[in-house]
Amino acid sequence: MLPNEGAVYDPEDLSLLGSVLDQVMQSLPRNLRTPYNRAAIARNILACAGFGERDPDMLRRAALMDSTEAVAA
Repeated sequence: MLPNEGAVYDPEDLSLLGSVLDQVMQSLPRNLRTPYNRAAIARNILACAGFGERDPDMLRRAALMDSTEAVAA
């Protein structure tokens, strides 16, 4: 179970998470901006946010981590 499963985010958090997702996607080469990668990056961001992380830089780093690695709190 992911730590954020069933989590509720306020509008400010959702705005931050969406902004981080958009920034990370725009930073990728065009050929890597696929729906599959977008979903994987979103999962990584949500996993990190589920531990309470709200620092945009930390969320961006977590977004590009291998999803098989543990997310540090």
